[in-house]
Amino acid sequence: MFPFSYYSKDYGFVNMTVLLIAGARPNFMKIAPLYRACPANITCKIVHTGQHYDTNMSQVFFDELGIPEPQYNLGVGSGTHAEQTACIMTAFERVCDNENPDLVIVVGDVNSTLSCAIVAKKNGIKLAHVEAGLRSFDMSMPEEINRMVTDTLSDYFFVTERAGVYNLMKEGKSTDVIHLVGDVMIDNLFYQNAKLNGNRVSDKPYGFLTLHRQGNVDNRETLQSIISGINEISKELPIYFPIHPRTLKMMSEFDIQLSDNVFNLPPLGFMDSLIFWREAQCVFTDSGGLQAETSALGIPCVTIRENTERPSTIEFGTNVLAGMTGEGIQKAYDVALKKVGQTIPFSDGKTAKRIWRKINDACL
Repeated sequence: MFPFSYYSKDYGFVNMTVLLIAGARPNFMKIAPLYRACPANITCKIVHTGQHYDTNMSQVFFDELGIPEPQYNLGVGSGTHAEQTACIMTAFERVCDNENPDLVIVVGDVNSTLSCAIVAKKNGIKLAHVEAGLRSFDMSMPEEINRMVTDTLSDYFFVTERAGVYNLMKEGKSTDVIHLVGDVMIDNLFYQNAKLNGNRVSDKPYGFLTLHRQGNVDNRETLQSIISGINEISKELPIYFPIHPRTLKMMSEFDIQLSDNVFNLPPLGFMDSLIFWREAQCVFTDSGGLQAETSALGIPCVTIRENTERPSTIEFGTNVLAGMTGEGIQKAYDVALKKVGQTIPFSDGKTAKRIWRKINDACL
């Protein structure tokens, strides 16, 4: 609990300094709703670890999100998992010494999430994890390790779906600090989708593909099978594919070719990507966030993975697990087109407000 003296009778919210941590472009989508909804008595400062260097992260990017540029940019850059984690920890410790924050909020499951969680905990700073409790139960995924260790350290757990609550309870967390609040990515999706008005890519049916996970692109046979399945589907449904640099490198190395009906695009920012997939007949992806976002807008989604940390997208939404083979992708595509999604609980665009209220209640 935070000291009682932080309470402000004028506003009903504690006076405190909070650091919001982002390590890569998708993290900014998660902290943006929190920054926009931040109560007047709470000072929020954005820390960009620089885990992923992105030349497209210009002022326009931050304007689209409705947030300022980060107060801190640690400029860590790429490296091995160990190198990156160590560099982030060293740089973030200096930020904590300078700011003496009351709370650190980490989001998601990237290396920055884990690194800043360790530093906060070792410095006696309260730690909140947004998207806590998500589990794929696949320890070959670096993200799974980051999620599990971060949840071992956190003081407050903000959970997107019921499965996350059950996972944390099984791991011994008290229900007093587990809060089912929904997905901040949906807050941001609604915010940015409203800005696009009637922009459309095409009046004809098309698909949209994202593919970047190590397990999918670093093995020749796996990548070849996935692309073969996509090429086959593209015979009846043209597919737009903003290709990740890692995927492009491996496709070139393995000499894997796309069909003429799969249109290779450069990496896209969130707004440009949203213009494409929000009107797609089907989205094919190995991304965690896109599974939830497509379900929120009712877009059929085929997830090119053996597992998902977001089971509610399958239970309530439009998501279908395909596995990592071309045959599996084609079968899942047929199922996804017929699936009728329901509204996922708490997908109302008010998650960030619920998080701040829970933080405030915990501090009193």
